[in-house]
Amino acid sequence: MNVISSIGELVEGTLFIDTHEHLIEESRRLAWRGQEATVPPFDGWMPLFLGYQRNDWPYLFLQYALDDLQSAGMTSEQTYKVFGLSRDEVSSRDKWRIIEPYFQKTKNTGFIQALRITFRELFDEEEIYEGSVERVDRKMEKLVQKGFYKKVLHDYAGVESAQVNALDAVFYETEYPELLYQDLSFVAMSTELDLAIAEPAGIEPATIDDWYSVIDWHFETYGPRAIALKNQSAYVRRLNYMPVSKNEAAPLFTRLAVGETLSEAGREALGNHLFNYCLHKAADYKLPVKLHTGYYAGVNYMPLDRLRHNAGDLCPVIQAHPNVKFVLMHIGYPYQDEYIALAKHFSNVYIDLCWAWIINPAACSRFLKEALLAAPASKFFAFGGDYVSIETIVGHARLAREGITRVLSELVTEGYFSEQDALDTALRIMRGNALDVFDFEETLAAWH
Repeated sequence: MNVISSIGELVEGTLFIDTHEHLIEESRRLAWRGQEATVPPFDGWMPLFLGYQRNDWPYLFLQYALDDLQSAGMTSEQTYKVFGLSRDEVSSRDKWRIIEPYFQKTKNTGFIQALRITFRELFDEEEIYEGSVERVDRKMEKLVQKGFYKKVLHDYAGVESAQVNALDAVFYETEYPELLYQDLSFVAMSTELDLAIAEPAGIEPATIDDWYSVIDWHFETYGPRAIALKNQSAYVRRLNYMPVSKNEAAPLFTRLAVGETLSEAGREALGNHLFNYCLHKAADYKLPVKLHTGYYAGVNYMPLDRLRHNAGDLCPVIQAHPNVKFVLMHIGYPYQDEYIALAKHFSNVYIDLCWAWIINPAACSRFLKEALLAAPASKFFAFGGDYVSIETIVGHARLAREGITRVLSELVTEGYFSEQDALDTALRIMRGNALDVFDFEETLAAWH
């Protein structure tokens, strides 16, 4: 057996520990069967894929594939015709005819390649075209049955368990705690304050101390069952979370609580204070902190100048919280070289390759190869699908396996790694590092 074959066999036979998804609960997918669901008019990326409620082939295009279709020219009006009307108003065939010209322009991208692989490996369709999408509708109807989440993850994607960041809740009370480990989102607690999250805590927040109690309640209630803490505020601001004192933050919160609109500087200062408060809570609960960095989902609004500062902005935050394990997500694309430096230099920094394999498979491969020659191999998590739809994880996982095999094979043939080094590294980045960094045993015990 040659080196490439041995590495490929190991990678193929190893179950990923998937460190990042946005999966909704399986029960929600089951509830869509047979219903004529409609969604509000198209008003942006996130409301659309969270509002769409049909187990049909367009659902598989909603997250990420749609981004590239729109980048290639698909209009909001066309998007609404495909995703925003009830099933009988636009036929499945007509929906494909709307998408098909843009699909032909985007077949090359990682987002679309992952979808094509999913059609092939999960639905036994060699290509996406008018006939195959109609067959996939019927196949999805048969697939979506009780227990299909585990079947898709284990049998098709080769994933042992996935870590889920809910996009429409602080925390999901999951029906499958051994399969879908949950992140605790602290966006609404800190940087995009949502006073409504105080309601389940039974608190009417008027002061900063009241809000501390709201945060504390969420950590006490969900922290023991959470696998990590998650924040994606990089979509709305820079990550320069410099310390702000309680004395400065308290009057800002009081004004906010009575309905006053804060200035941008005031919102940022209050967010800084509460973000750092949550990081201290993360240290108390020994929860790794996952932060979005790099590329934005969606189209036509990404400020690259803000992204360019992510890595540098985080350095003082990382230094200020040495007892917190920071997981920096998506390799910071397109500024990924800086994240190799962060992983190499800071003992409490880890880099997650989630999403990156489909943003740009070649860039992710280059990143992994260079990262493994610079930073400890213990610093990297190799896979997270980053999807709301479980089916599409299949294609993403395939791209990741091919990339990992390619990178480790090159490191051996170029003389940097021995064959055993490569095999050991594959196991480490695909699952071993996650087992070391995240406390699966204690988290699962808290559910029982």
